[in-house]
Amino acid sequence: MTFGVMTVMTMFAFEGVGVATAMPVVARSLDGLGAYAWAFNGYVVASLVAMVVAGEWCDRAGPRGPLLVGVSVFGLGAVLAGAAWSMPVLVSARALQGLGGGLSVVTVYVIIGRAFPGHLRPKAFGLLAAAWVLPAIVGPLISGFLTDYVTWRAVFWFAVPFIIPPLILLVPRLDRLGGGVGDAPPRRGRIRLSLVAAAGLALLQEAGTRRGTSGGVLAVVGLGLLFPALSRLLPPGALRFARGLPTVVVMRGLLAGAFFASEAFVPLALRTVRGVSTTQSGLTLTIGAIAWALGSQVQGRLYGKVPRHRLVQVGAAMVAVCMGTLPLSLRDGIPFWVAAVSWFVGASGMGLCFGAIGTLTLELSEPEDQGANAAALQVCDSVGSVLLVGIAGAIYAAALDADAVSASTFATIWLVMAAVGAAGAVLAGRIRRHAAP
Repeated sequence: MTFGVMTVMTMFAFEGVGVATAMPVVARSLDGLGAYAWAFNGYVVASLVAMVVAGEWCDRAGPRGPLLVGVSVFGLGAVLAGAAWSMPVLVSARALQGLGGGLSVVTVYVIIGRAFPGHLRPKAFGLLAAAWVLPAIVGPLISGFLTDYVTWRAVFWFAVPFIIPPLILLVPRLDRLGGGVGDAPPRRGRIRLSLVAAAGLALLQEAGTRRGTSGGVLAVVGLGLLFPALSRLLPPGALRFARGLPTVVVMRGLLAGAFFASEAFVPLALRTVRGVSTTQSGLTLTIGAIAWALGSQVQGRLYGKVPRHRLVQVGAAMVAVCMGTLPLSLRDGIPFWVAAVSWFVGASGMGLCFGAIGTLTLELSEPEDQGANAAALQVCDSVGSVLLVGIAGAIYAAALDADAVSASTFATIWLVMAAVGAAGAVLAGRIRRHAAP
């Protein structure tokens, strides 16, 4: 069961790292640079809907069906993406992959909740983080080799064999977990709400690619669709950081958004300001993947010794320190590799946070709500990343339009995200169900 869960995450890790590496070549080959962002956005939007579907499906019928369908659909999407003859076909195939990915990831959380006793869940989440280490190290090399010397299509097809181990290892064993748990509460309209939220997210992503009035209008409409839907998809009180589970869920989006928004500009900043090579800047992110896994292993070993909310607070503070010190790497006279040190600290903090947040979500959920709350966790992850990456992108785009991109541009992005991380460290205290005396 454990090995099966790890192979699922390894499949997604190799696919994510590999596609990101090859996509510039893919877009040029298909004459689709204008739709470049949608090769990623289509995946995210489709996965949001699938996450909600998976949560409802798992709670009512058990994890077997969602995992079987999710992994199979993901593999089908990979086959079609590799065979794409135009950019619209590729984007559609990526959306299909997003459906499979959304179904599978939420189901993995439900499997951990049902198959692993409480004291082993933190270690299980540590293993999920460890599943990203090897792909982060060798994934770019494999993807680059296939793209340069075979064909970019092989990058997508490379993921297909990975669907076999989960089907062999997990699906037969999931029967013992049974179907739905008790009487799952009625949650009418959640699929419709997920479609509304996905539409809002899509408009926000499109707004980020436009300038002027049209971009502003799309952003306003997108927010108007997204947040009312989120208020009903997430645990009650989540958007106001109500104590307990609601804050746990929103913390996931807050910290994921700050981290990934900062990560998106680390290689660009080092190359633009310090003239660092692609290999050197990419190595910084690889170090981050290792640090994330280490942090996740630490939180697994601290189960029962340190309160979960303390781990989230410490991890969020480490993320804030990371973002706050990253601008030092752009100053003359300071070695550029200071960025790797900062990133190691921040990624270790994310490992602490994510493992603890996953464990807390399962601990604070009734068995019949584990699917819905795992879905809410993943939805927050996606929405937080899109919103904060969009804010970072808007800061960079404004400087680019003014022909004023400099070290201060990237420092502004990182300091904004440092403020988000610091806010997370403070708000993490609301994870406790009762205020401290």
